[in-house]
Amino acid sequence: MTTLTPSGTTRGPAAPSDDARVLLRPLAPGHVTIDGGLWRRTANVNRSAAIPEGLEQLDKAGNLRNLEIAAGRAEGEAIGPIFADSDVHKWLEAAAWEYAREPDEKLLADQLRITELLAAAQAEDGYLDSVPMLRKVPRYSDLPWSHELYCAGHLFQAAVAQVRGTGHTELLDVAVRLADHLVATFGDGEGQLREVDGHPVVEMGLVELYRETGTRAYLDLASWFVEARGTGIIEGHDKAPTYFSDRVKVREATTVEGHAVRAVYLGAGAADVAVETGDAELLAALDTQYRAMERGKQYVTGGLGSRWEGESFGDPYELPNDRAYAETCAAIGGVQWAWRMLLATGEARYADQIERMLLNGFLAGVSLSGTEYFYVNPLQLRSDAHAEEDRSPAHGRRSWFSCACCPPNIMRTVSSLTGYLATADGTSLQVHQYAPGTVTAPLDGGTLRLRVETRYPDEGRIALHVEEAPDGEATLALRVPAWADGATLDGDPVQAGTYARTARRFSAGDTVVLDLPLTPRLTGADPRVDAARGAVAIERGPLVYALEQPDQEDGAVVDDLRIDPAGALSDEFRDGLLGGVTVVRAQGAVVPGPDAEATTPYCPAATPSPEPSRDVTLTAIPYYAWANRGPQPMRVWVPTR
Repeated sequence: MTTLTPSGTTRGPAAPSDDARVLLRPLAPGHVTIDGGLWRRTANVNRSAAIPEGLEQLDKAGNLRNLEIAAGRAEGEAIGPIFADSDVHKWLEAAAWEYAREPDEKLLADQLRITELLAAAQAEDGYLDSVPMLRKVPRYSDLPWSHELYCAGHLFQAAVAQVRGTGHTELLDVAVRLADHLVATFGDGEGQLREVDGHPVVEMGLVELYRETGTRAYLDLASWFVEARGTGIIEGHDKAPTYFSDRVKVREATTVEGHAVRAVYLGAGAADVAVETGDAELLAALDTQYRAMERGKQYVTGGLGSRWEGESFGDPYELPNDRAYAETCAAIGGVQWAWRMLLATGEARYADQIERMLLNGFLAGVSLSGTEYFYVNPLQLRSDAHAEEDRSPAHGRRSWFSCACCPPNIMRTVSSLTGYLATADGTSLQVHQYAPGTVTAPLDGGTLRLRVETRYPDEGRIALHVEEAPDGEATLALRVPAWADGATLDGDPVQAGTYARTARRFSAGDTVVLDLPLTPRLTGADPRVDAARGAVAIERGPLVYALEQPDQEDGAVVDDLRIDPAGALSDEFRDGLLGGVTVVRAQGAVVPGPDAEATTPYCPAATPSPEPSRDVTLTAIPYYAWANRGPQPMRVWVPTR
């Protein structure tokens, strides 16, 4: 199996500046490789299938043609949503990080071709957004909906990725011209627009551009956008300010609300501003908001957003299963926000959040083939479910969407994944996520290079072999997930929910072994989560499990299954199933389905519950792998007997 080869890139995504107030410093993607297991398989199909097909889809959908028309190289009208350029930018970011891991001349040529097209389409004063340009929409006349700054933010992120991943500065030049235009246009100065975009992301993009160029004006504008939100700017639209995360000032908010993707992108951007400006008050407010989201507005899968209406967070504990929205982009934004909070605070719970979201809420959004997607990620699909619209999971996975934000967002996340695995600072290396490969950390006194040997998350043994060691003592800190009661480090018990640390003078040939117990377990929900009351979820290690119809006994319809909470759980790795997964078996029963003669689903409350018709063994698969055999009835929360 080919190893992901370091290409020499020195900084990855969301790498803080040297002056940022952070406790942890990320390793560059070139210092971390993944050469096996689940994430390597995911990376393989992302590179070989998803990214090439994504470019074809952008061409077919008209995104690239919009740019050609704007550049004067074709004629016609704009096609697609007003934010169509953003999908091109996310694809460019994916291609840049992919090139950073393993150079490929065609991948680079495609990037540079599209970059040149963007440069040709850019207005003389730096403005760039092809659809408003072609439709002659007055600039910034409808920012709550036009996504002009949203598109700019994704362009900035792509430009930084390209210069860090390939060394080419052509897209950075385009980004700087656009950013200078924004600096001149927005703010409280005379003649400037006091407006904010309805969809945050420009904040993250501007801070990334500041980190790459050192231009303070970009950080100042990002800070202005964060502080301006919640001051009554977005009013009088068909959505309440809540939808735009504009009801309360960011530093005064105590929870997340409104459109889920907008909310978590804003949280991530505000965290960038907080660490770069040393704003402890803002950072503390963001920690409060994240805790509230984790406590009452997040699914067990890490999915975010409980309402199809407004693609939004609902009220606390409003977490329906079959109508869960849990947009894939929201899980990505949740990871981005958690990563920034992890760097700022060093708290293990943020790394736990990243793992839960990546392995469940995010990974469920892409097929095992890498080329079919879910926009929304429910926790239940009923028998005979009817697909009402393009995004409905009852269709099964789709190759693309009319609003195609999720596919290229998935691509860029997988391509940059190695940047989220480890951090280092001074004489300490922290490993946050586990996958087979290598970790190379430049520490004071030399390099600590580890080869990570593991079959995680299928097996809980993580062996770290020292291949190169620095002079003097170093500290190795390994995350012990909060679920991992009974974990050991070199045979000694360690506390779950913390980092297990070993400090010593390492030598080449040393091995450190972290053992995480992966015994299957049943998880309950707070009783205020009405949709999960009287039910349990199956988990094993970091993975949430689901019952899917193809794995059940003949005649055992998923809708009618019950689980015995006192019954034994067993697990077994099946190499030939869904790319190789560990299944969990549980004891349960089938209850009679609906009475065909009944005229109503209701009955007197005193009526006894139906007796099970027969006992069965339930078989659960990892949630991320469902719907890879076509759309099938599925559920995560299983009613108890």
